[in-house]
Amino acid sequence: MAYTIVVKIGTSSLTQPDTGHLALSTLATLVETLTRLRREGHRVVLVSSGAVGVGRDRLGLTERPRAIALKQAVAAVGQGRLIRVYDDLFTSLQQPIAQVLLTRGDLVQRGGYVNAYNTFQQLLKLGVIPIVNENDTVAVDELRFGDNDTLSALVASLVEADWLFLLTDVDRLYSADPRFFPDAQPIHLVKHIGQLQEFQVQVGNSRSSWGTGGMVTKIEAARIATGSGVRTAIADGKRPENVEKILGGEAIGTQFEPQSRPVNSRRHWIANVLVPAGKLYLDPGAVRAIREGGKSLLAAGVTRVEGEFHPHDAVRLCDGGDREIARGLVNYSSAEMEKIRGSRSEQIPEILGYAGAETVVHRDNLVISIN
Repeated sequence: MAYTIVVKIGTSSLTQPDTGHLALSTLATLVETLTRLRREGHRVVLVSSGAVGVGRDRLGLTERPRAIALKQAVAAVGQGRLIRVYDDLFTSLQQPIAQVLLTRGDLVQRGGYVNAYNTFQQLLKLGVIPIVNENDTVAVDELRFGDNDTLSALVASLVEADWLFLLTDVDRLYSADPRFFPDAQPIHLVKHIGQLQEFQVQVGNSRSSWGTGGMVTKIEAARIATGSGVRTAIADGKRPENVEKILGGEAIGTQFEPQSRPVNSRRHWIANVLVPAGKLYLDPGAVRAIREGGKSLLAAGVTRVEGEFHPHDAVRLCDGGDREIARGLVNYSSAEMEKIRGSRSEQIPEILGYAGAETVVHRDNLVISIN
């Protein structure tokens, strides 16, 4: 059976921990593995970190840059070298590749999201392996993915992948960091993200000076991917060949089972790509109507408005305890919502002085959050 596969590899796996130089043996194994998968008929996408790390090494910097402008400059230096190394290795195996640099801003507009989808589909149809990274050189802070784990999950959903592999500096998910807690218990299968609370998982940020992610970002990536119907695996990045072994049925790493009913492309875009501009707090009746009845949100159910937003912006819908229950595209601005919250739909024209939408968030533009 042929799969669509997204493989993400982190900076800590691509570089040597003591020097930051590229780990060429790992890179070569990764390239050989992905090329074999492609020749077996699978559609393969690689999400690769490392541009900032490679740029830092090339410029002789001793610390990871913190200022946005410096980081973007270092990424510009590193991205060219990184893609050249990939191109040399893949070319030696006669495997064509493409460089795809994305920012969240490219996907926020629905038209951009659709265009990105079409481009990926054409590349995969041509037998090309797209190599994806965040476009650090031009990304603005409020529209950043923040880490390539999140980027890889969004790409996996975008290309309608069957598998997402997160290759990292640990071999699987543990109840705590095994490097500092020797009695940490390995976790082989997660049926739903809420199960991690049962395992009493403790997650923290990466201890690597070269990378930006940690296990917390990988769990968030798994939440996004599995919610879109993508089976997700965390495995040792120093052994890229494990991707083939996992596909072959070996119990390696940690796997996250996908949801039985994945969200469609538009709902995924609303839930995971768009950056919420505000919050609407709901009364218990509205919460039940949305969670249990799949209803639209009416103004009568809104008790409080937070943030500044415009019509068609994404907003979080929260219960009285500030727990997010859904996200959606709002039909009114925050100023309008302050006036009509708690009011019946037939009262809205009188309150605003003009006719508006009957719903605050229509059910077609609403996505229930996964807890």
